Amino acid sequence: MCPCLHQMCLHDAPSGSRLLTPVRPAVRTFSSFLFNKMDWSEDGHDHSHMRDKCHHGHGGHSHSHGPRAAAFGGMANPFMPAFHGPFGKSADQTVELTQQPKKRSHMDDSSSWDIIKATQFGILERCKELVEAGYDVRQPDKENVSLLHWAAINNRSELVKYYISKGAIVDQLGGDLNSTPLHWAIRQGHLSMVIQLLRYGADPSIADGEGYRALHLAILFQHMAIAAYLMAKGQEVDGPDCNGQTPLMLAAQKIIGPEPTNFLIKNNASVSAVDKVNRNTPLHCAVLAGNVDAAHILLEAGASVDSENINGHTPIDLAHQVHSPLLIHMLNHIKQERIRSNSRCLRMVNRYRVILQFLLCTAMFGSVAAIVDMNSESWLLKGILLACVIGVINLVSRNFSGPAFQTLLPASALMASVFWMVVTWCLWFLATVQVLFTLNATALLYYYLRTCKTDPGFVKTTEEEKKMVGILKSCSFCPAVWTPEYSIKKPMRTNHCFTCDACVAKQDHHSVWTNSCIGARNHHYYILFLFSLLLMGCWMFYGCLIHWSTHCELHYEEQGSLGVVSAAVGCSPWVLCVFLLAFYHTCWSGLMLLLQLYQIAFLGLTTAERSSLALHQRKLPQSVSLRQNPYNLGVVRNLVSFFQLRCCGLFKPAVIDWTQQFPPGRDQHVFGHTDMV
Repeated sequence: MCPCLHQMCLHDAPSGSRLLTPVRPAVRTFSSFLFNKMDWSEDGHDHSHMRDKCHHGHGGHSHSHGPRAAAFGGMANPFMPAFHGPFGKSADQTVELTQQPKKRSHMDDSSSWDIIKATQFGILERCKELVEAGYDVRQPDKENVSLLHWAAINNRSELVKYYISKGAIVDQLGGDLNSTPLHWAIRQGHLSMVIQLLRYGADPSIADGEGYRALHLAILFQHMAIAAYLMAKGQEVDGPDCNGQTPLMLAAQKIIGPEPTNFLIKNNASVSAVDKVNRNTPLHCAVLAGNVDAAHILLEAGASVDSENINGHTPIDLAHQVHSPLLIHMLNHIKQERIRSNSRCLRMVNRYRVILQFLLCTAMFGSVAAIVDMNSESWLLKGILLACVIGVINLVSRNFSGPAFQTLLPASALMASVFWMVVTWCLWFLATVQVLFTLNATALLYYYLRTCKTDPGFVKTTEEEKKMVGILKSCSFCPAVWTPEYSIKKPMRTNHCFTCDACVAKQDHHSVWTNSCIGARNHHYYILFLFSLLLMGCWMFYGCLIHWSTHCELHYEEQGSLGVVSAAVGCSPWVLCVFLLAFYHTCWSGLMLLLQLYQIAFLGLTTAERSSLALHQRKLPQSVSLRQNPYNLGVVRNLVSFFQLRCCGLFKPAVIDWTQQFPPGRDQHVFGHTDMV
């Protein structure tokens, strides 16, 4: 069974559908469960906040389409046969094996079936026979349901195609809820049928008898793939239904849990929209329903805790009315945080966050080295001062902790280390070579900034493609229904960076030291940055050794290893601290540079490609050398092509824009594997 349709296996079909296997009479319809679970007057308590409830149309109405829905009060009909269609097998799993009747062949007596039953079973030849005999495909049955409705609800694509060709009205209204065939297909989760009906011109903006449009139904029944497809085809994520409610309001009000609220927020649903009746925002609806997960997601998205509805109630007021301590605490905590973040001081901090974080790391390294280098024999005093520095750092990190602080921390620490290396060279090693070191430091800063600021090769997409990517993020999407019509071209050697949330041409990796992606357009700058950093570390080693040999008495033969280290610490602790910083950055940059040069020169691959191929090789019966790939042109040509070396016209490397290089002869779709080799 298609995974994106699995969630519907326990849902009842719209009343009136011809089902084959009896279901348990005690099973409630999904819609009755949904509305009962969201009843705000639980346990018989009549709260005053009922006046603030989110207006949702006919609250007591079943969401089944057929005319018998109201007669059973939301309970499944024990005599109603099981839904015949793609959900048949999964629905039958809820029935005990001893209760299942013997299966009947469709062809036993299909020659005598009426056109309704033949449509439900998908007997195309019998339907054609009856239509050719004069049956009008537009004529509804006694329950005011058309043939196209029955074909849509049972996912009979061939019959839909045939009925449309014979003049069936694609948006014909029918059933108790005055729904279109598109509405029926959406409620049952038939994504392929929704796609087919939209191709034939079905209008997703038509509302059913309860006032719900296509997107609202997809959200209400938690069919994320259908919702994403509808949005990709132009349906507004904030489009109101006939009651003035947006899909986000329905999700927060009707469905307990993070989805589909989180899905809508990712697709830029407005958290400040209000309905027509009570002027409630999505946060009001979530609080009234006691939906803590949805309220948390809305608050993270910036929903206002101070907005008032038509009765002048804020979400905090409603949280007190529904007696939810958790919501009260959450809303008050968010309110206090926002008041504090709106202060002028914090706004300045956020504006100049990069500079302030660099200054913080610089002050931290400088303070630790200065305390260790103090002209004092008291290690107790130094320990107390170091503890004070650590306490201040801990206090600052707590107040400014967050994703932005953490992502910038490695880059800030690197630049602070380089700063103190330069300061140490100028103040301690002034007698040594100055010109070469200055050139090295200038090149390091230049290539670092070029690596950070240069576009790594982000693949540009159209607005339609950006909307279509939402389907990929749907947890219930089924690739089986993906067709070339909905494909997005993906260039060769392109990988998706989850940190940048973008596809990068010829992506190597995401560097924490530059806080940016390394791709086709800045990879060579990154290599030169690593080389400059490695060279600066070597200069610092040279300066430290010259300083120790000149100012310290180091005799390895007499003192041994521990004696030399002890003498170096006692002679100049500052220089030792800078030496350790230089040693750390030299080690990782040297290893990274060697690995990068090996991949570039001998393999012609990026880090992402090499890792993917190495993983793929483990599944093969015979190992194949990584050098055997179409991107490996040989050591010299690989280096010439990578660095674009011309050598006064001796070489003529080809300039390739990897953001526009697509596989020859076919499109690279979003579900395809990366075309690396």
